[in-house]
Amino acid sequence: MNGGHDLGGMMGFGPVVPEPGEPVFHAEWERRVFAMALAMGFTGTWSLDASRSAREDMPPAEYLSASYYAIWHTALERQIVENALATPDEIAHGTPVIPARPVTRVLRADAVGPRFGSGFPSDRPAPGPARYAVGDAVVARNIHPVGHTRLPRYVRGRTGTIERMHGAFVFPDTNARGAGESPQWLYTVGFTATALWGETGAVGDYVIVAAFESYLEPAGTST
Repeated sequence: MNGGHDLGGMMGFGPVVPEPGEPVFHAEWERRVFAMALAMGFTGTWSLDASRSAREDMPPAEYLSASYYAIWHTALERQIVENALATPDEIAHGTPVIPARPVTRVLRADAVGPRFGSGFPSDRPAPGPARYAVGDAVVARNIHPVGHTRLPRYVRGRTGTIERMHGAFVFPDTNARGAGESPQWLYTVGFTATALWGETGAVGDYVIVAAFESYLEPAGTST
């Protein structure tokens, strides 16, 4: 969806200024929020894409005024409530009132290293032959979904080139809302800065975006 998280092509936010020697966590509560998010994700109550959606569709003013892990914390509480794992009152007071809803899996301490070390691959068998090949000119569709999408707003309607083919992966737009994995071919698509931002784009700069097949159309077709 179009939200405050789509900062890559939004003007007025200034340059990204990396923090020298930035730690993974700036405070202990951030570490705990991250651990809780991973543990709750492991239960299988929601998917990775649903977690991203819960963070990215926060109201823009709330999203832009919060720190990175504050966004994670807000989204986690929301998912817990929406999935009837706790009530807002229980979260506020830290005391359970109703019996806990059972979950499919529980992450134990001795399983953290092996499980997360092996990753959570989202590649799947391809549903059919790829529509595009390296070197093809494509246009990112000018879509504006109300739900989750991984297609950045600033590339929509712009022409780019297929740079790489990655195989098929879980399609986030459907998986985020529990409508199935619906695997699709995934590509790296390159766009010149001038194609994205016109004369304000720096000549010679190039932006690459991971784009699913349904996000794209052959160049020369309407979007």
